[in-house]
Amino acid sequence: MATTQLLPGTLLPWFEHHGRHDLPWQHPRTPYRVWLSEVMLQQTQVATVIPYFLRFLERFPDLAALAAAPADALMAHWAGLGYYARARNLQAAARACVQHHDGQLPRDLQALMALPGIGRSTAAAILSQAWGDRHAILDGNVKRVLTRVFGIEGHPGVPAVERALWQLAEQQLQAVPDGRMTDWTQAQMDFGATLCTRARPACALCPLQQQCIALRDGRVAELPTRKAGKTLPEREAHALLADDGQGRYALLRRPERGIWAGLWTLPQADTHAGLAQWTLTGLGADLEQADTLTTISHTFSHYRLQLHVYRLRCSSRQRIGETAAGWFDRIQLAALGLPAPIRKLIDSL
Repeated sequence: MATTQLLPGTLLPWFEHHGRHDLPWQHPRTPYRVWLSEVMLQQTQVATVIPYFLRFLERFPDLAALAAAPADALMAHWAGLGYYARARNLQAAARACVQHHDGQLPRDLQALMALPGIGRSTAAAILSQAWGDRHAILDGNVKRVLTRVFGIEGHPGVPAVERALWQLAEQQLQAVPDGRMTDWTQAQMDFGATLCTRARPACALCPLQQQCIALRDGRVAELPTRKAGKTLPEREAHALLADDGQGRYALLRRPERGIWAGLWTLPQADTHAGLAQWTLTGLGADLEQADTLTTISHTFSHYRLQLHVYRLRCSSRQRIGETAAGWFDRIQLAALGLPAPIRKLIDSL
């Protein structure tokens, strides 16, 4: 690859004038804050992450506090960000650091990748931003930029295509001046997030337009190559909003695996009959006495859920026939991790 084709010489000056320099995890830029932001930004936009990051950091200011946090407190501060395995992996990694790395994130690519929830690109982003170490990243933004600028065919998730993209990403490092790795890492992410976007990229403002193969060939909308589409299956389930008329609600903790794992939510069953059976055995009540409240539509990564919700007034003196269950008022709810659509439903009542 010729030096003229390398991107840092163009993107670094662009970043100085148009990049994001005031994100909360940049001041101060510590390994813990960088790691937390990188995990939160997976599958989630910056504007959404910022308030969660600030609240999370106030409650868990350092790695030791995160490692020692009760599960309910952790999930309560993550609820609404989605992809809840990220939160569980964060805490598992924090505990591993306390146990094996003197309570610090290790400054080593392989050691970081050995921690739960940290892949190659996330580990590289931590090292390059927190310490200025020379490592290439390959997140979704970088993949999109490289496939367009260099005209790379094929879905980036295909191993052969991903290997080619990693090679391109590594080659860019030779043009990054000493002391500019933090800026180079952020420049790539900012450029992909603000100009070379997935939809309606601002090609007229792009500093790379003279060397972008996708723009030259009129293929910007085609690259990166999309994964073969498939229709998400639809599933139905039934849930019970049981309240005692005094602001207390019956909740169960979900299992540690599956959807909404580890969160507190409404009693739920795949069928109306299944929910009726739980209502009888769990509350000693009759689901036929319940009112139809609403249907919640929620999309997970692999299916769409239509959750039919019924409302039933019961006495909170009734002990729920489950171990991980209880009656909770609104003050207590604030300290629990609830799925965003369930919290929104309760708040609307």
